[in-house]
Amino acid sequence: MDYLCFRALCCKGPPPPRPEYDLVCIGLTGSGKTSLLSQLCSESPENIVSTTGFSIKAVPFQNAILNVKELGGADNIRKYWSRYYQGSQGVIFVLDSASSEDDLETARNELHSALQHPQLCTLPFLILANHQDKPAARSVQEIKKYFELEPLARGKRWILKPCSLDDMEAVKDSFSLLINLLEERDFEPSRM
Repeated sequence: MDYLCFRALCCKGPPPPRPEYDLVCIGLTGSGKTSLLSQLCSESPENIVSTTGFSIKAVPFQNAILNVKELGGADNIRKYWSRYYQGSQGVIFVLDSASSEDDLETARNELHSALQHPQLCTLPFLILANHQDKPAARSVQEIKKYFELEPLARGKRWILKPCSLDDMEAVKDSFSLLINLLEERDFEPSRM
């Protein structure tokens, strides 16, 4: 009997590999994309600089690894976003819920074009309403209404969640919901 117990302990082999998903992370400059991803990777917050081109981070979770391609959100970079969409399996869209009306309108237009883009329109979206800790932050309900998510994204798989760097547990929970959507996609029978 002891031999069987020992064999079960030592001969199991490595744990099964975690699935990896390739995601694209977009949003305007200052929305907090880099800060959120750096925190998820347990990197020091002191050295965070706005992304000018793009950066790739492997964000480890217990049940998956997310390879996140973060694209800079400046005016002159946004027009090239679509060049980086190919191969993506999901989208993270970060918006500053405390931004000016003009920036919110720009974010809305960018989200609408991403939701309708041929390479992204069938993918799950995680939309993070960041900076909820700021006094001027709009609620998730206000953002859902302003961004017209119900009519625009009907039939699509999307999650809209409030977040801030103060509550990384909530951010991790939001990413877990996205991983669930990605896993569901893996098990869907392929349509002809």
